[in-house]
Amino acid sequence: MYFAPTNACMKIDISKSLNVIQTKSKQSLIIVGSMMPVSNTSFSNSDFQTTNSRRYTVLVVEDEAALAEAIELYLRNEGYKTERASDGERALELFQFAQPDLVILDIGLPKLDGIEVLKRIRIKSTIPVIMLTARSEEVDELLGLGLGADDYVTKPASPRKLMARVKAVLKRSVAPVSESERIRIGAVDIDVYGMKASFDNQEIPLTPSEFRMLHHLALTPGRAIERLELLEVAMPDSDALERAVDIHMTNLRRKLKEAGADDIIETVRGMGYRLKTPY
Repeated sequence: MYFAPTNACMKIDISKSLNVIQTKSKQSLIIVGSMMPVSNTSFSNSDFQTTNSRRYTVLVVEDEAALAEAIELYLRNEGYKTERASDGERALELFQFAQPDLVILDIGLPKLDGIEVLKRIRIKSTIPVIMLTARSEEVDELLGLGLGADDYVTKPASPRKLMARVKAVLKRSVAPVSESERIRIGAVDIDVYGMKASFDNQEIPLTPSEFRMLHHLALTPGRAIERLELLEVAMPDSDALERAVDIHMTNLRRKLKEAGADDIIETVRGMGYRLKTPY
């Protein structure tokens, strides 16, 4: 086994000879195995398998070096640019400097934990965030805080699974359902192509998950929609439970109220939610 230097002009295939082992300290995954040069050509834009034509930047915030390196290796092999931080303070510095398209954020960090980092990110940005948790109970704790991460992955989780989540979250956050689709119900305007919503021409700062839920409700105003259906729309294949829908809906309602669109989403007891019409 050897590790190629970062400036080596070669393409690396890590898909065929990887072994996954679990560390005893944090129940995280480390990738070990051989990496063989496939050719002596450098990377070209056509080699990158991303969700769009441009390269996305992913900020990896993980204090376990081996796991962070494995995640970065997979991301770069898929064509993403990466930045890495091993503590919460550095994560916020890189978030400001690098302007990433997505953040992979561990909870158990030195200096500032992942929960505090997410709180500070959410003050400034609606950028997609995938939380890494050591225990399934931590997902409940995060949901209870109502911070609105876009996905939750419980360790141990294979980097392949994490890559699938990265692609899914980026696709949900940047890919419109239809380039020409625009929905207007009363004073609420939903621009699907731009992934933006506004009320009385005032833009409402929504996370990708919040936008997906609002858009889905607006497709059939007046229809009661189950929580599970909303979860599948906003966070498919997530480790989060239906309770995540309530947290995102609470944040969505708060933002609508701040924009002047109070009480347009109604709770359907024992089932889910509906968008009121007319209002």
